[in-house]
Amino acid sequence: MTAKVTYQDWQQISETFPTGDESKGARAVLEWAYSIYPSEEIVYASSFGAEAIVLIDLIHQVKPDAHIVFLDTGLHFPETYEVIDKIEARFPTLRIERKQPALSLDEQAGQYGSALWKRDPGQCCNIRKVIPLRETLTAKQAWITGLRREQAPTRATSEFVNKDEKFQNIKICPLIYWTWDDVWAYIKEKDLPYNTLHDHQYPSIGCFPCTQPAGTDGDSRAGRWAGSGKTECGLHTR
Repeated sequence: MTAKVTYQDWQQISETFPTGDESKGARAVLEWAYSIYPSEEIVYASSFGAEAIVLIDLIHQVKPDAHIVFLDTGLHFPETYEVIDKIEARFPTLRIERKQPALSLDEQAGQYGSALWKRDPGQCCNIRKVIPLRETLTAKQAWITGLRREQAPTRATSEFVNKDEKFQNIKICPLIYWTWDDVWAYIKEKDLPYNTLHDHQYPSIGCFPCTQPAGTDGDSRAGRWAGSGKTECGLHTR
């Protein structure tokens, strides 16, 4: 399997990956991705949540010096920064970039008013996540993400390899067939560091003003922007 898929030369190849191994196809997808996209053309955009920890371990097995970008909004929980430090110590060969927005929080407050996340969370996410990722992906042909079909209805049709209309490149989702139990079984088996907020009913962890405990049953995104009708930050929507 050597075909290189690009936004301009799109082809759907997700069904060609074997899914019967213990990684449910994730390892095969990553081996394909890192074999055909040069290092400068592919990046893993990581939230450092539970799925991310699994992907980081799998990626390190395939590409020990892989480029990983963390969208550092300046509004993450202390526990999130703590787990990044632990991952950097565990996997020192990985190139972990902490990408910050062009506007500091003070500059954002000066331009848009304080606590923008309360009044217009979509605009806040655009400034602090979407634009920084777009800047990162400008020179990339493909990016990797930890989406799972089980996570939410908005993610239920994700394929291993997707044509990303928002960023006009290829979005690779190795974990689409993994369950929440699969994720945690892997973390425990490998004794991987993880965000300790997961021990307190936070299945999905974003910025602290917009993330609440949600339990682990049903829609794992329910704790994000609770009560607003918003469930995605904009990275995975058109």
